[in-house]
Amino acid sequence: MPVQLSEIVEYLSEYLDVKSVQDYCPNGLQVEGCSQVSKIIGGVTASQALIDCAIEKQADAILVHHGYFWKGEDQTLRGIKRKRIAALLKHDISLLAYHLPLDMHPEVGNNIQLAKQLGLNYVGPLDPSARRSIGIVTALENEMTAEEFNEHVSASLDRPSQHIGDPKQRIKRLGLCTGAAQGMIEQAVALKLDGFISGEISEPTFHIARETGVSYFSAGHHATERGGVKALGGHLKDRFDIEFEFVDLFNPV
Repeated sequence: MPVQLSEIVEYLSEYLDVKSVQDYCPNGLQVEGCSQVSKIIGGVTASQALIDCAIEKQADAILVHHGYFWKGEDQTLRGIKRKRIAALLKHDISLLAYHLPLDMHPEVGNNIQLAKQLGLNYVGPLDPSARRSIGIVTALENEMTAEEFNEHVSASLDRPSQHIGDPKQRIKRLGLCTGAAQGMIEQAVALKLDGFISGEISEPTFHIARETGVSYFSAGHHATERGGVKALGGHLKDRFDIEFEFVDLFNPV
């Protein structure tokens, strides 16, 4: 049976503890569609392709990690933003987006889901002083060389992972934070970890990894952030007995 949109929004706000997180965008219901939900389409980013897919599949709502209305962006509704939002409103489709609250959730979060996918055990927060650390510290059951671990990451995520560092370095304890969290390698350095995994790499990351001896693994922004929406959508499916389908649209970044 259909579920009230408001019930889902209220549940997710509490489940993800949205109010405790300062973020760069609004978390929760970003575009309001029909009041009842029977089918949700999930994806990493609320692109036009994902919206078109949701329209084709006659979904009532879209659940994503990357939504709209980011801090500092143009607030006017024109260009691709106008086209996307117009399509949602025309077809009465709601957009639910959860950014940092989804990254850090201990059960369905992007970080913990990536750790599980890579066979890494959770050790603790990457920033022990934070009330809710975005990144996490993980460990392998059996250490590998950096080269072996990079091959393992590539195979697990079905995309090439980029490694910066000594390929023969022994890897056991790693910091992890999905997406554009490459700057957090400095926290891994401070904790004297063997390596750090995130999605994207930037120019300074190369030098930090080379000069500190902390291996860096760039596994892809999109690739590292598929797990959270998949897990959260599956959770909603079980709790509310509604349809959920994750659509993995290609993105090489």
